[in-house]
Amino acid sequence: MLDIAVSYDKYKFLGNEFLTWLWYLIETDVNIKDMTQIECNTLVLETGNCIGLENSLGDDAVEKISIRGDDAGLEEGRTALKKGGVVTDINLVLRMDENEWRFSIKGESMNITSLKVPSTEKIEEKDEIEGAVLERIYLINTVFEVIDTLFKTFIKKRISDEWKTVDLPAIRTWASL
Repeated sequence: MLDIAVSYDKYKFLGNEFLTWLWYLIETDVNIKDMTQIECNTLVLETGNCIGLENSLGDDAVEKISIRGDDAGLEEGRTALKKGGVVTDINLVLRMDENEWRFSIKGESMNITSLKVPSTEKIEEKDEIEGAVLERIYLINTVFEVIDTLFKTFIKKRISDEWKTVDLPAIRTWASL
């Protein structure tokens, strides 16, 4: 059995590849709702206002690219992908029906940070606290459910025979547009 630190170092690339794949799905308008099987009318995932990329240059040298801003162009990010870079962190917007979540994911650890859930009604009475807490837990859990389901889909694709012949060439073609 592998030591936890050895396993972490060996497989930490998967999170970065997952975020790169997510960016590809978003940019090519793939229907994410079909991948999640979550009960809702609409489910849309969009890039937020920040993407971080990393490109190993050899000899332990790493090129880091950060793209920030609501109207920032992503051409530099695609150039980094063409040179072998991967997304290391990304800010995302999840829209499900009339609700909106904003959050960031770090690729190496798959940590979700800066989570902003849809607003809820104000608590007016003491007996409403339990319901408000449960609603908040549900809203937080929704993001984890979507990301977990997408990650499972990614892993199934990543270990399939079609990854190198279908998915990876499609991502490379998209990156070079």
